[in-house]
Amino acid sequence: MTPRALALTVEDSAEQSELLRHMLEREGYEVFSAPDAETAIAAFPTIEPEIAIIDLRLPGVTGSECIDLVRSRFPGCRIIVSSVLDADEYPSADAALPKPVTSAVLHDVLAELST
Repeated sequence: MTPRALALTVEDSAEQSELLRHMLEREGYEVFSAPDAETAIAAFPTIEPEIAIIDLRLPGVTGSECIDLVRSRFPGCRIIVSSVLDADEYPSADAALPKPVTSAVLHDVLAELST
């Protein structure tokens, strides 16, 4: 049996984090959820994410800084920005996932990234 790809989520809202976990697991991913960038960074030695969904508005280390660190550590990881901010305020990423997140939009984003 092939191991499932890992999705890293960095989301400070427990409700949004659980929603993302549920949707990603339905898409076939194993999920590592971090409530902040510091937790995600601490896990770097033990994870190898294929995709990372990162909220821009995080306490402490910002979402933009977290994106830079994930890119540096995992060059093949596809970055998905998730935020309530206007899309023109998003940093460079492989995809955008505006909030509120729906399973249909997430499915489309993941399908687009896999092509």
